[in-house]
Amino acid sequence: MKEYLFMALLAMSSTASAIIIRDDIDDERYQIPASALPALADFPGEGHGALISPEWVVTAAHVVCMQDIEEITINDLPRKVESVVVHSGHKMPPDTLVKEALASGDGTELRAFLASSDDIALVKLRAAVTDVKPISLYRVSEEMGRRVQLIGKGATGNGKEGSEPDAAHRTTLRRAFNVISSVDTRWISYTFDSPNSGVPLEGMAGNGDSGGPVLAKEGGQWQLAGLVSWDSSQRDLRTYRGARYGDGGNNVRISHYIAWIESKVSPDNQVQRPDR
Repeated sequence: MKEYLFMALLAMSSTASAIIIRDDIDDERYQIPASALPALADFPGEGHGALISPEWVVTAAHVVCMQDIEEITINDLPRKVESVVVHSGHKMPPDTLVKEALASGDGTELRAFLASSDDIALVKLRAAVTDVKPISLYRVSEEMGRRVQLIGKGATGNGKEGSEPDAAHRTTLRRAFNVISSVDTRWISYTFDSPNSGVPLEGMAGNGDSGGPVLAKEGGQWQLAGLVSWDSSQRDLRTYRGARYGDGGNNVRISHYIAWIESKVSPDNQVQRPDR
């Protein structure tokens, strides 16, 4: 599977490590059973998505652009893929931009490029999923300051040391929490705070978690508010070794893409709405 070199260095997810955790908390407290989110979709090798209707999964566009998707797994069962719809605003970073960032160690222009892309895609399944309830979409534009859940199976590490460069990108399912500290048109973002200022079970996403769900609570329900997309760091890319305290996670803002999602999903198979 093709991987972006810049993503490996900037933890920008093919790819952005499974959950990176606090260094002062036992890893077992972050681990959760698969039953915690049956609507989680696993893509081949690495990357995630979320079931939002019986026949549709939403994910980050770069997940489906970096590998051939014929089958994904939901609730431990393989599901055949019929087609993939990538947002027309998604774009791949030019090789020259990536090489310049790696040579200079300055990721400013690369981060600006990623921020200008619509990193979202839909996957249509050949057969409807009947054994899992789809997750509802977060439809209100009130993400700022919200406490969110991050869920993924990618490589892991901690905020003090980062993750191992060669760590496997598919591991145990973990959940961490963070607080949305920045909202832009396309993105909801957070910062991985150190233990003295972070929330309990603070963490961030990383390598292998791309397309994974970012959940926010609304009306008593955890809803899909974002998708893991790319991480950002002010550190020198030439010596970057994975996400650590002070780095940020940037996630596709689902509320911004509601109309696009519903325009692609067939009327008789609409996305899951919150329970009333």
